[in-house]
Amino acid sequence: MAQDEQVLVVQRKVFESAGAFNGLAMDTKKYIDKFFVPGVPRFMPRPQAEKDPSFKQLIPYVIMTCGGKYLSYVRGKRAGETRLVAKRSLGIGGHINPVDADNSSLFAYLFENYLAAVQREVAEEVSIETEYKDKVVALLNDDSNEVGQVHLGIVHLWTLDEPKVERREQMITQMGFMSIPELQQVRDTMETWSQICFDGLSKMA
Repeated sequence: MAQDEQVLVVQRKVFESAGAFNGLAMDTKKYIDKFFVPGVPRFMPRPQAEKDPSFKQLIPYVIMTCGGKYLSYVRGKRAGETRLVAKRSLGIGGHINPVDADNSSLFAYLFENYLAAVQREVAEEVSIETEYKDKVVALLNDDSNEVGQVHLGIVHLWTLDEPKVERREQMITQMGFMSIPELQQVRDTMETWSQICFDGLSKMA
């Protein structure tokens, strides 16, 4: 990871004050309203954030669906997060970085800027050639492992008009839309966050 990369974080105590949990929380507004206010979110060096569980890195996790099927892929060996290599995933996303370092404090707390950053992040990994609707459907937390302890997922559900998605990142392999029964067969190969999301798909509609 780049030593000078800055990532969006909130203090764990803010997460806990909103209501700490493990798994999925569907009351998204309660958390969004706590996180995206002046003085709460900030940018900090990623190497520091990865080792400090007193902060949670906010990670958009975008699940795409079309016609009752869900986009899925396997992270190849070029994946930036080596702890997730060769795992199947339902989500596309990553760290939120400041667009303009001079205005990073202003950028951090505006939810509209966060949503624009999510679109940029997804566009770096895949190309979407269709219209879609974006809905924040859940918050995701898993403190059972070292990756989860320093991350907090904001789960988006993008409902696509057509299944027109092409990969841009080389680390994305075996990408395609899969039915619930097909995903069930490969659930054991999924990364932890994807397993949690798969088990909660019925709540996200």
